[in-house]
Amino acid sequence: MPTATAIRAALANGEMTCEEVARACIERIRERERAVQAWHFFDPDLAIAQARALDRVGQRGPLAGVPVGIKDIIETADMPTEYGSPIFLGARPARDATCVAMARNAGSVVMGKTVTTEFANFTPGKTRNPHDAARTPGGSSSGSAAAVAAGMVPLAIGTQTTASTIRPASFCGIHGYRPTFDDFGCSGVMEASHSLDTIGLFARSLDDIALFRDALLGVESIAIPAETPAPRIGFCRTHLWSRVDPDVQTIIERSVQTLADAGAQVTEVALPADFDEIASIHQRISGFEFTRSLAAEIEHHWNDISERLRAGRIADGHACSYEQYRAACDAAERMRTMLAPIADPFDVLVTAASTGEAPVGLDTTGDASMCLIWTTMYVPALSLPVLRGPNGLPLGLQVIGKRHHDRALFAAARWIENILSYEDAS
Repeated sequence: MPTATAIRAALANGEMTCEEVARACIERIRERERAVQAWHFFDPDLAIAQARALDRVGQRGPLAGVPVGIKDIIETADMPTEYGSPIFLGARPARDATCVAMARNAGSVVMGKTVTTEFANFTPGKTRNPHDAARTPGGSSSGSAAAVAAGMVPLAIGTQTTASTIRPASFCGIHGYRPTFDDFGCSGVMEASHSLDTIGLFARSLDDIALFRDALLGVESIAIPAETPAPRIGFCRTHLWSRVDPDVQTIIERSVQTLADAGAQVTEVALPADFDEIASIHQRISGFEFTRSLAAEIEHHWNDISERLRAGRIADGHACSYEQYRAACDAAERMRTMLAPIADPFDVLVTAASTGEAPVGLDTTGDASMCLIWTTMYVPALSLPVLRGPNGLPLGLQVIGKRHHDRALFAAARWIENILSYEDAS
């Protein structure tokens, strides 16, 4: 399956029709879905009907004819939205979520709904890692990441409250992007934590990420320059570095040295001791807000909620007082203020996107710790699929930008990707 950028060019040049693109995706889904199980809802006739409608009126919009997968906590008017829970079996929303409406307005073909963990939290769905079916694809945007990695669609939408975009992108070997907090409207997306939730994007190229972002924002599409200057990089291990597999630590450290050897200005960056409490701060904010977001389900469908979720985030939320929640929110805001001058001398920070390769087993989605700092800090982040782990499986390098400077993040990521992709090829 070509990238979204390549599909758009082929359609514009008359080399393909929207229907031909959709049928190629359908064929790929039929080839890989039994092994990967990325889709919660997939109706090929509906996809073809959308594509034919675009062919009749002529392709219009920056995503004209480009197939997209949608995480099943995001509402779609013409497809079920079940949130990974039996409570909402067969539920049909009355309208599209904002991000889905923007994708359709940009001309995309919505191929179907991708698997999510239960309410975008702990309990995994059926999806397997496309590189090794015995391993997790990560979560909670499991199906979105796996569908893109398996070549079923060039683009997919997920979400992130902790690590739900960056981690599965790392595990599946694709580009994952968590934008600056609140850049994208989340109307029509199941709310887990209103202080932390963001839309997340998956693609197989950095150009596709930039194209997808601009289309969903409804702004002019600006391509990432092919050649960008060597960036100023802050290498930030964080106090959670010990959770990273030792072999992966070495791989990342060598990659950072490669960037320095290629001309980047690389400096070690340490976060203040205040950040040592970030995990508990995130836990209190996300838990407190989640139990309020799911108040009706907790009250009326308790037995239909998994024990893992009841004993995890819901228990965290019930144990957190309002005073503790407010203190955690205030602490997070202070840390955002503290981070700004630390990050200011650099174009980007880099660190691990995950603690290692995708772990064996389908009963967990992996360790989320390498993302929770940056999610809580509201800064944009990318997982670049430029590394390989000790078992030869994909491993992402997390590149972190400054708040509201997402385009600058893309430019620096371009340079990093060019260097490390060349290194990998050699």
